[in-house]
Amino acid sequence: MSEVLVSRDGAIVTLIINRPRAKNSLNRAVFDGLRTQLAQLRYDDSVRAVLLTGGEGVFCAGADITAFDALRAEPLLGERAAAGGSFWAELRSFPKPVIAAVERLALGGGMELALACDIVIAGESTKFGVPEVKLGAIPGAGGTQLLPRAVGKSKAMALLLTGDFIDARKACDAGIVAEVTADGQALATAQAMAGRIAANSPLAVALAKDAALCSFETSLEHGLEHEKRNFFVAMRSADNLEGQEAFLSKRAPRFTGR
Repeated sequence: MSEVLVSRDGAIVTLIINRPRAKNSLNRAVFDGLRTQLAQLRYDDSVRAVLLTGGEGVFCAGADITAFDALRAEPLLGERAAAGGSFWAELRSFPKPVIAAVERLALGGGMELALACDIVIAGESTKFGVPEVKLGAIPGAGGTQLLPRAVGKSKAMALLLTGDFIDARKACDAGIVAEVTADGQALATAQAMAGRIAANSPLAVALAKDAALCSFETSLEHGLEHEKRNFFVAMRSADNLEGQEAFLSKRAPRFTGR
């Protein structure tokens, strides 16, 4: 049984973590499966958005605790394959929009997985949290870095140091979640959003994402210059000309990503 299932609807690909008996907890097979799919999708110009979700109504309960012995054996420096290796960096730098459709649980590594995506849609009963301190550990896949960027220092520290859970509404108010849906509707809502994204210029979407991600890595001055560069790349594109002509002709644009 594959730990990662794949489905496709036109320009939208859905990756499904498939370990329902373990509440879709993360292990090396899941990381390898997701990394393989992202590598294939990265350069597929026909794909315009990727959805990430969990099978059987659960997003991800975190790291597989039975893999802790393997994690202890990992080197302090290097690939650290049992912890995901390069997967996390590849997800965060993926050039196309990635939307997490989250139901019921996004805990520990599951919350870090959601934070590494571009947009999070969550069912209203979903619980978010980074409870690693309750197990004598800390987040190891970006939680201590991405959470403060998402919610600010005080709220991040409260979550990181207590290990408390919050519901989807509070996660939305804090900035972790973009939209809260009725339970069981997160994936459908994410699919609809992905469809709206896919209707836009894929080049412009990629350039906008690239510029926004740059804001987390650099100064405001450098980020503004990076944005300006991307703006002029977009203005020189065939998609920009097509968008202009379609607007003036009052028709739907036919974007090609060039």
